[in-house]
Parts: sequence; structure tokens; C-alpha cells
Amino acid sequence: MVRIGLFLGFLLVPILEIWILIRVGSVIGGWETVALLIADSILGAWLVRREGRRAWAAVRATIESGRMPDRELADGAMIVAGGALLLAPGFLTDVFGFFMILPFTRPIARRWLSWFFGRRVRSLAARSPYAPLFDRTAGFDEGAGFGGAGGFGGAARSGGPAGAGRGRVVHGEVIDDD
Repeated sequence: MVRIGLFLGFLLVPILEIWILIRVGSVIGGWETVALLIADSILGAWLVRREGRRAWAAVRATIESGRMPDRELADGAMIVAGGALLLAPGFLTDVFGFFMILPFTRPIARRWLSWFFGRRVRSLAARSPYAPLFDRTAGFDEGAGFGGAGGFGGAARSGGPAGAGRGRVVHGEVIDDD
């Protein structure tokens, strides 16, 4: 299914790009269309550079504060992907590229991509031969993120620590050999 989607994407996107370029060129003229594509590329390169620097500064600040830079890394990945889309000549890919780069549309793109990849991971996990080994409450819950309302592992639903009520608890002590 993924291969068919990629095949259609690589087939249809260039055809749509050429059709849009011809339509825009017939309305505003050929040289003006080329000038618009060049201006679009210059603006995109400047924007990728600016937002890339901001994303890198945000990653460094988050790491220095001791937190995991998940959102910042996702933003950086979207900026790279958006820059790659801006490299392709055409207006359709530029629209998607700008959508992933602009700071006020990036949160929307991040939510859509998170939804898409979360759905894909759940689908792959359900088809895994190891799927019966895992409890559904301990995984990704669509409504509340990873682990449900209790965060990681679903502790709020079970009333105790993650994994409470799912088996025997062995209490122990950690001894450091130093």
C-alpha cells in the first residue's frame, strides 16, 4: 500500500506541478512565472536559514535546561523537509514546504504529522508477531498521547505506579559496587 502511494505521489506531483506552471504562465506570462519561481526560491532559502537557526538555538536551550527536545527536534526535521520541498521547482511543493517552515503553520503541520505517524506506528504494532505480548493500556492512546491520561505507562488509570495490578512486584535494593 505504501509503495502504491509513493508511486502515485512521484507520478502525480510532477504532472500537477507542470500543469500549475502552465496555468500560471498562461495567466501572468512565461518570464513572470520564472521570476516568481526564483523569488520564491530566494525567500524560501532565507526562511529555511532563519528558522533553522532558531530551531537549533531552541534545541540547545532545551538540552541545557535538562529537558528532552522532542518538539524542537520535530520542528528541525520539518524545516529540513520543508527546505527539500522548496528545492523542487513548482508552486505545489513550495506551498507544502512553506507550510512546514513558517513558524505559525508549523504547529499545525506537527500535529498532522504526529497523528499520521502515530496511526502508522499503531498499525505496524498491531500486525507485529509480538502484539499479543503487550497490553493496549501501556501503549499509545489516541485520546491522551503516550500512555493515556496518566502519562507514561497509564499509572492514572490503574491508581498506582505504571504496571500496578498487572503481575507480581518484586521489591529490591540497588547496591553500587564502587
